[in-house]
Amino acid sequence: MELGPTAQQYVLHWGEMGTRWGVNRTVAQIQALLFLADQPLHAEEISETLQVARSNVSNSLKELQSWGLVRITHIAGDRRDHFVALQDVWEIFRVIVEERKRREIDPTLTVLRDCAAGASDDQTLSRAAQARMDQALDFLEMLTSSYEDYKHLPPTTLKRFLKMGGKVARLLSSDEKN
Repeated sequence: MELGPTAQQYVLHWGEMGTRWGVNRTVAQIQALLFLADQPLHAEEISETLQVARSNVSNSLKELQSWGLVRITHIAGDRRDHFVALQDVWEIFRVIVEERKRREIDPTLTVLRDCAAGASDDQTLSRAAQARMDQALDFLEMLTSSYEDYKHLPPTTLKRFLKMGGKVARLLSSDEKN
C-alpha cells in the first residue's frame, strides 16, 4: 500500500502523538494506517507500508486487539489474517477512555481505597497527608461516577453536551457569584 503525502503526514503525526500519550509509536501508526485504509490490510502490507519489522507489526497488532481498536477479518481466497480498525471516532474515543479507566484509574482507586482504610491505624501518617489522600480518592471517585453517567450516552447527545460546554461553564460560574 502506498501512502500519499497527506495520509503519510497523518500516520506519522499520530505515531508521534501516541508516544506523548504513552503509546508505542508503531502501535499508534498502525492504528492510524488501518483507520485510513479503505480495505482490510494483512501484516505484511502494514510492515511494508510503514517500513517496520514484521515482528513489531505482530506485537503492535496484538496490543491494538487487546484494546479493542483493531479486529481480525478474513478475505475469501486468502488464508492470511487481515486487520481493520474501528472507523467511528466516537467509538474509538469511548474504547480508549474505557480501557484507560480499566488499566489506570480502577487500580489506582483500589489502592487509594486501601490507603484510606488503613490510614486511621497508621501513626506515621500526618492528618494533612491523610486529608490529601482523601481528596485524591474523592476526586477519582467523582470522576469515575461522572464517567459512568455519561459513557452510555449516544454520540449525538455527547456532541450536543460538548458544544454546550462554554455555555454550561458560564451558567455554573454565574450561579457561584450569586
